[in-house]
Amino acid sequence: MLSKPQIRAITLLQQKKFRKEQGLFIVEGIKSVTEFLHSDYSVQRIYYTTQAAAKLPKIPQNIKSVKIDDTTLARISSLKSPQGVLALVSIPDYPPLTTDVLQKGFHLVLDDIQDPGNLGTIIRTAEWFGLKHVICSIGSVDAYNPKTVQASMGSLARMQIHYTDIVKLVAYSPIPVFGAVLDGNSIYDTDFGEQGLVVLGNEGNGIGPAVLPHITQHITIPRIGQAESLNVAISAALFCAELTRKRGNT
Repeated sequence: MLSKPQIRAITLLQQKKFRKEQGLFIVEGIKSVTEFLHSDYSVQRIYYTTQAAAKLPKIPQNIKSVKIDDTTLARISSLKSPQGVLALVSIPDYPPLTTDVLQKGFHLVLDDIQDPGNLGTIIRTAEWFGLKHVICSIGSVDAYNPKTVQASMGSLARMQIHYTDIVKLVAYSPIPVFGAVLDGNSIYDTDFGEQGLVVLGNEGNGIGPAVLPHITQHITIPRIGQAESLNVAISAALFCAELTRKRGNT
């Protein structure tokens, strides 16, 4: 049984302020928790129900595990339908991106992405296509938001998410900077080469005016129908797929 202060301490981690203060975030579900147990992330504590116990992998002795009932899990979970297990994981502190790292292939750069589900889907998509880093503006949604973690479906466990001043990043980039816009060159006619930053803009406003002047090439996903715009996560998937196809990694 968890005390009221313990329950409150866990539920407060649903807020960015308290995640930052405690250096912890929440992971839920057997699949996702298993992914983090097998990753380089540091899992601090696991809460699980009797029904979930048999489905979990062996938990290392250095990780405190606590059996709780369904009612308690429902009180600490951020999900409408809790999935049997909840883990508290340390937020990693990644070193700044170096020129050597930037020059290794392609990286997605996100300019003030606001929807946690979109970010989680982008992280999942980036991992599918073999990317290792996703770079976010300071104003982008927190990658450790429970909804982002859930939408990443475990991919966050193998990705590095960086938050930085992307205006400076693109202004001094040692590699080409491609920007997803509505009036650029067709993505299908573009020679992306072997390395680059792919900038995707805010869901409502696109790439910000401070970033646009530093875009090397303006790229468009051609529109055939009448839709006003594409979801940013869908755009990210199309860019990743086209980069992979043109590099012959199919």
